[in-house]
Amino acid sequence: MPVKGKRFGLKRQEMANRAELLCKNKRCHFSKQEVERLLQMYKEIVSTQTNELKVRIRNGIDRNRFRDLLHQNFGITEDHLMDKIFKAFDGDNDGFINEEEWVLGMSVFLKGTLEEQAEFCFGVYCFRGDGYISREEMYQLLKNCLVKITHEEDPDEMPKDLVEIIIKKMDSDHDGRLSLEDYVKAVKEEKLLLEALGRCLPDNNRKTVFLQNIADVKDHVY
Repeated sequence: MPVKGKRFGLKRQEMANRAELLCKNKRCHFSKQEVERLLQMYKEIVSTQTNELKVRIRNGIDRNRFRDLLHQNFGITEDHLMDKIFKAFDGDNDGFINEEEWVLGMSVFLKGTLEEQAEFCFGVYCFRGDGYISREEMYQLLKNCLVKITHEEDPDEMPKDLVEIIIKKMDSDHDGRLSLEDYVKAVKEEKLLLEALGRCLPDNNRKTVFLQNIADVKDHVY
């Protein structure tokens, strides 16, 4: 029994050391306690994850489990956006979210500065990964997010009109597409434009609940 207690103490110390290291990252806006809770949550998620290739579970949270988390905890349901949010977290693009990606991704997702969150949203919306959001990408994003009105004669017309409004408001260099610089500048001038092309951040209520969970010392099921 003493040996087991010693192992438990070592694991707790390792987690505390890991949390302290992550807190030193300039992108981390969590307290040490919050990081420890996120690391514990990460451990629980990975341990309950089902995967035919069990050995791969060690690599982190997979796409399907992460999509479940976005849906259950944050009410995000758009398939195309959930996949892009996963990619935004998965910094090394290995198909799994590791501890560091989990904590730092959640930091921007939940507590990021306006500029950090604008960069995050831009990365989610930039499907081609070429550094620009084209008119075609904007159209597809808006079309997927808008609820179709069945009696509309031309249901494609509404997203087309919205694309032109967004271009007018956000395309500061007038090249017919949005760069990261365009996007960040527009969001700083008008915060409501942050998620102009679809919801990819949690609303305030869900964010508050989640942050309360990781601030609470009691155990939770995720």
